[in-house]
Amino acid sequence: MDLSSFEMDNSVSCRLASQIPDVCRTEDCCLGIDEAGRGPVLGPMVYGICFCPVSRKEKLKELKVADSKTLTEAERERLFQKLDESRNYVGWALQILSPNTISTSMLQRTKYNLNALSHDTAIALVQYALDNGVQLKEVYVDTVGPAEKYQEKLSQRFPGIEVTVKPKADSLFPIVSAASICAKVARDRVVKGWKFNEDLGDVDPDYGSGYPNDPKTKAWLLKYLDPVFGYPQFVRFSWSTAQTLMDSKAVPVHWDDDEEDGEKAAQRQNNKSMLSYFSASAGGNDQSQTHKTHRFFTERRLRSLNTL
Repeated sequence: MDLSSFEMDNSVSCRLASQIPDVCRTEDCCLGIDEAGRGPVLGPMVYGICFCPVSRKEKLKELKVADSKTLTEAERERLFQKLDESRNYVGWALQILSPNTISTSMLQRTKYNLNALSHDTAIALVQYALDNGVQLKEVYVDTVGPAEKYQEKLSQRFPGIEVTVKPKADSLFPIVSAASICAKVARDRVVKGWKFNEDLGDVDPDYGSGYPNDPKTKAWLLKYLDPVFGYPQFVRFSWSTAQTLMDSKAVPVHWDDDEEDGEKAAQRQNNKSMLSYFSASAGGNDQSQTHKTHRFFTERRLRSLNTL
């Protein structure tokens, strides 16, 4: 599993995939879908698919694949190696959704919650398999939201494919267990090898499980909260845990009334408007001040604009 493409820019989503076994292009296949890292406030969420010929899906039982949550990290790594060694009839694909992708999606103006993001990611992965010639006849999915509605949605999107959506599918269907293992192995490796683009010095790697109710995770979030710019991109800043800490510990921000022009309001209060900081660096009227752009903007590849 080569994670270099994601590590080059861990602020965006990234797809990884194995080679498509030749047999999957000629025989009817089954495909399982599962995710890893839905709940944590730290790190990415990874969606995975695994597929193989229907005639060989019982072979997955011989590999003793199981729900990744019931396995140790070493067991998951060992089973992923077995799946990789079975590449002549097993294929997989992953979508790594960075914390930044998750949070910016959820906080955009048009409502786009985590369930919708999960559904769209799963659909895109199934479509990827079809586009690459996998002869899908059966799809098994661990449910996100009401199982019946999700199953109906997938069945309408992929007519001619038998779709089964069930809670705990990762413990019921070996092909979903295999997808679960692929997704969890990828997330574990990404989190363990996370490269911080922010200048944080020697980052404390002891952030616990990454789940909001973990005391170690809460302590880590408090330690690395910048009072002005918030969190590094390792953190899902849309999570209520992160927002609560920012509200209580970060510098408060006052937004002028939308009905009053921001420039005029700033002048009335003898303050500089937020816009003035951008216009100056973009070649605006105020050229007397020179200042270095804060790393928050350079790390996110943000730049000033003269016009909208």
